[in-house]
Amino acid sequence: MKRTLDVLLAALGLLLLSPLLAIAAVGVRLSSPGPVLFRQERIGRRFKPFFILKFRSMVADAPARGAAITCGDDPRITRIGRLLRKTKIDELPQLVNVLRGEMSLVGPRPEVRKYVEMFRADYEEILRVRPGITDLASLKYRDESAVLGRAEDPEAEYVRRVLPEKIALAKQYVARSSLWFDVRLILGTLACLVTARHAGPTLKSRPREQRLDG
Repeated sequence: MKRTLDVLLAALGLLLLSPLLAIAAVGVRLSSPGPVLFRQERIGRRFKPFFILKFRSMVADAPARGAAITCGDDPRITRIGRLLRKTKIDELPQLVNVLRGEMSLVGPRPEVRKYVEMFRADYEEILRVRPGITDLASLKYRDESAVLGRAEDPEAEYVRRVLPEKIALAKQYVARSSLWFDVRLILGTLACLVTARHAGPTLKSRPREQRLDG
């Protein structure tokens, strides 16, 4: 049922959002030299690698200009890229990943190989399901770039605090996964985008899970 809904909703989303996707593609093309789409290897279900798709929001040679972690007012982010990131429009090409069966609409956000290997035992549990476009961690860390931008060492902060919290939330999702829970997460994500507020209060954790918010 979940896979059927993923395919139907992803196809419908691509159809309805095609004008927006076209505008975003033109904006990326005009903003700076380079490809419209950004492709990066991520680790998917059962540790199968795939290439996640996003609209490119940084200069084409960004990896050569700085760290792998993007945070704060990173000068490598283009003008149109800031808008795409703020509105999460840069994530829409992942609907194609959903159609391919590499991702789901809702599921733990896919990580790069480096961090998966650091926490492999945890990902043995998490990657029993397809990674998704949105999840509990996506809502909690909607402004992840700003959070890391305040750290003295963004990558160390990501590995020490942010990623372990994301992993805990991913495990929570795997344990609670259901069609109704997915619907709630999708609605929470839409509310977060529309209101530009953190959607956490609409997805209150059970008492035993409140420690994950600290």
